[in-house]
Amino acid sequence: MTSATLDTPAPAKPVQGRIKCIVWDLDHTLWDGILLEDPDVVPRPAVIEHIRRLDAMGVLHSIASRNDHETAMAALERFGLADMFLCPQIGWNPKSSSIRHIAERLNLGLDAFAFIDDQDFELAEVGHALPEVTCVHADDIDESLVRPEFRPRFVTDESAQRRAMYRSQLARDEVRSDFTGTDEEFLAGLDMTFTIAPAQREDLQRAEELTVRTNQLNSTGRTYSYDELDALRGSPGHLLLVASLTDRFGSYGKIGLALVEKGSPDWHLNMLLMSCRVMSRGVGTVLLGHLMERARDAGAGLLADFVETGRNRMMQITYAFSGFREVARDGSRVTLAADLSAVQPAPSYVRLEVTG
Repeated sequence: MTSATLDTPAPAKPVQGRIKCIVWDLDHTLWDGILLEDPDVVPRPAVIEHIRRLDAMGVLHSIASRNDHETAMAALERFGLADMFLCPQIGWNPKSSSIRHIAERLNLGLDAFAFIDDQDFELAEVGHALPEVTCVHADDIDESLVRPEFRPRFVTDESAQRRAMYRSQLARDEVRSDFTGTDEEFLAGLDMTFTIAPAQREDLQRAEELTVRTNQLNSTGRTYSYDELDALRGSPGHLLLVASLTDRFGSYGKIGLALVEKGSPDWHLNMLLMSCRVMSRGVGTVLLGHLMERARDAGAGLLADFVETGRNRMMQITYAFSGFREVARDGSRVTLAADLSAVQPAPSYVRLEVTG
């Protein structure tokens, strides 16, 4: 074995499901021909098949194209494709700036994006300006779009709704940018309903996904498999609760998960997590407050596990705001105890529904 072989690092293993949004060029990519030269361009069937397949799996799509915006959008409407794309950027700006704008609007990291174009120049421009973005030539989509990084780790009952959820969030953001009142007045106008229910078998794929994908609002950083969650769901000594949120714009989907071990004299909150997409909605303490009330009504105390992961300080603040205090520590693992004499009520702008 030569020293050159010894010094050559192994290729990095692709991270499955890393790509959350694919940004498409239009001319000679999504359709054959150049729209401004031929108004009768025809979409490429293979491209449309890939877009719809990935959309059903929860992968988002957008556009970065040098084109006339009104003409291109009219063509997409004519093809029945306009609703497939979030924040399309159609104009004459560099495509790297278009992708950066899409990433900001969707609140996704640039490493979650892929860009597809037929022009080597455009691919090189994006690759140089945004090296985190995965660049794919339009001729290579059949091979590239089935690679692991384009296949989500989880395809749940919510995956096919992900585009609609992001579209609802964009509508909320637009309304908020034009709103001149206070944050609380804005939230009150959203007509939010927070639902807490025992986890059902059909919830478990999304529950497993939440434990893996949620970092900032995960109390312990631990992940649970589908089978582990299913066993806990059926255990008489445990509570496995799922939280959902809706407002006048639509559903946020299942956004919270709690696992409680019912004991005496104390219940033990083994895990609490909330999706980061509801951080700005002021509902972070609703599920925790509900658990505190249930423990108090059962005549038990409530202890909670917290593990400092370096990314979940927001969850630590949530516990402190809800009246938990540290009672034991082992390195980064902390045991917190709740003050059940002063449970925070749900915010007045949230309707709480508890089922089961």
